[in-house]
Amino acid sequence: MPVIFDQETHCVVSGMPIEILLVEDNPEDAALTIETLKTGRICNHITRVEDGVEAMDFLRRNAPYAEAPRPDLILLDLQLPRKSGREVLTEVKQDPDLKRIPVVIMTTSSAEQDIFESYNLHANCYLTKPVELDDFIEVVRRIEDFWLAVVKLPAA
Repeated sequence: MPVIFDQETHCVVSGMPIEILLVEDNPEDAALTIETLKTGRICNHITRVEDGVEAMDFLRRNAPYAEAPRPDLILLDLQLPRKSGREVLTEVKQDPDLKRIPVVIMTTSSAEQDIFESYNLHANCYLTKPVELDDFIEVVRRIEDFWLAVVKLPAA
């Protein structure tokens, strides 16, 4: 399929939009991530859930997410209420139907133990959220550049 730049949406169209599941409890970080990805070059559809229980319900299409699209990419915070990001990562990577979905850890922790544990649980990438606004936006843009433009994601 040819790659087309859509003048109206200002994004690159090459088939269906990329489905992204954002698992983030911080409303400011979530809004900034969504806004940055929405103004990016690659057309995407972002669904945000606020905790790990919601994330697993979404991924397993439990009520109220029976019609939820399968994400092409998961952006996962580690520090979540009800079920931690580590628990979500563990469940995703142990589930034969979900384990091929790339999981990008995007968290405030730069602790070596968190990084080590995330990769042991088969995270595909670990990023520490910058504190400065411009740096945060740049990290999200780099996620888009790499995971949505360069990497070939598995088909559902």
